[in-house]
Amino acid sequence: MTRYAHITGWGMAVPERVLTNEDLEKIVNTNDGWIIDMTGIRERRIASKTDTTASLATQAALRALHGSGVAANEVDLIIVAACSPEHLFPATASIVQDNLGASKAGAFDLLAACTGFIFALNMAAQAVRPGSIDKALVIGSETLSRMVNYQDRSTAILFGDGAGAFLIEGRDWPGGVLSSVMRSDGSGGELLSIPAGGSYMPTTLETVRENMHYIQMNGREVFRFATRVMASATREVIEEAGMRVEDISLVIPHQANLRIIEAAARGLKLPLDRFVVNIERYGNTSTASIPIAFCEAWDQGRIRIGDNLVLVGFGAGLTWGALAMTLTERERVQKVDGRKSTLLVSRARLRSIGRRIGRRLDSLVFRTSSKPPD
Repeated sequence: MTRYAHITGWGMAVPERVLTNEDLEKIVNTNDGWIIDMTGIRERRIASKTDTTASLATQAALRALHGSGVAANEVDLIIVAACSPEHLFPATASIVQDNLGASKAGAFDLLAACTGFIFALNMAAQAVRPGSIDKALVIGSETLSRMVNYQDRSTAILFGDGAGAFLIEGRDWPGGVLSSVMRSDGSGGELLSIPAGGSYMPTTLETVRENMHYIQMNGREVFRFATRVMASATREVIEEAGMRVEDISLVIPHQANLRIIEAAARGLKLPLDRFVVNIERYGNTSTASIPIAFCEAWDQGRIRIGDNLVLVGFGAGLTWGALAMTLTERERVQKVDGRKSTLLVSRARLRSIGRRIGRRLDSLVFRTSSKPPD
């Protein structure tokens, strides 16, 4: 029997703090008019001291689960796409798994920069279709504001923080993820990067002094690359799905720059109102931008059951990709007991604390029992 990978739940989370263009004028040589003209951004959300990539991912995941009526302990797989993970290891996805109490889920991170959510969504769909798993959480989450040099106006104006999540489930009827495109060109890797902090350029006093742990970007070249691949990837994924551009209800692009989205619209000969655009309020949230835009479009009534959608993005790597989907269901919508959900998460946290205490006790017992006699 043929199985299909359907999107059955979605959710988003953004920090409360808002950083406006006027705020940026006070800390870097820029102004509101220039930022709007160059990017379309008016404000962005900035993580507080208590917000982390994992905490935002957990909030978005919980909302996706609530919307679908699925409990965390039913999830088989969690993939977190992030450029700003909690650590090099363990995976942010493992922290989210523990936060949720997703006791039977495997979990791993995926790094494909801003294209990461599309890559992760495709990987999850490929696992769901053959039946090896039934339910997967795909999350894009970022706290990139912690990796921005606020003295560099070319990057300081762009990035914001947030998270978005999709729940994918296997179904026996057509729909859901229809086709996907994933591409990479490593020859352009130096155009957008954080140079230091990895094994190639480990952290030293010199790398810190030289600001090598912040985002560095060749904006002109990235812009040229993005305007070229956004429209071409969209056309390719539509063709692979057996559809025409006219069949697409909405395109949900990575929110990097309004001028890039406008160029994609021109390339596809589509009006801009066929694109979801919210960059003016969130800036570039990298892997989170597409699911956040999807969630807002749903809440605004712009997305309806039966719509054909294209998600398309690009990012460091260089990477780019697109995914075509048909939204066919949301039958268990938004009727979850909030108190029960809070209780389940509290139990998960207590279980996690219990396991940590148990490991420490086991370690003490082992050290005592293995100590050689006097």
